[in-house]
Amino acid sequence: MKFQLDEQQGGNSISRHDGASVWVNGRAHQHSLLVPWRGEVLAWGAERFEDLGEAHFEQILSLKPELVVFGSGAKLRFARPALYRGLIEARIGVETMDLAAACRTYNVLASEGRSVLAALLIEKA
Repeated sequence: MKFQLDEQQGGNSISRHDGASVWVNGRAHQHSLLVPWRGEVLAWGAERFEDLGEAHFEQILSLKPELVVFGSGAKLRFARPALYRGLIEARIGVETMDLAAACRTYNVLASEGRSVLAALLIEKA
């Protein structure tokens, strides 16, 4: 009988989310954040979808993921492609979904050992 771990050792995992917080590795975050497949969870400076700029996506590019799962907040919204042009030029995939779907998708991809990064927008009320 073969046993396989449900989660990748040493990787980040999202355990819970609601409209105001995301729990990564058991720790709550109440601000927008970047969750790489491994390493430190980072603050992501956008407080509203309308605030997103090229610098936010350049921060993602510096982490060199294979794939980015962009959680656009409580509802599905697509950022202008010009904002993430650097990711496209670097041949890094970008998938956009609402926050809940992004958290679920990130966990599946990270558990498969993929170099995925979740860019999660948690908007302030």
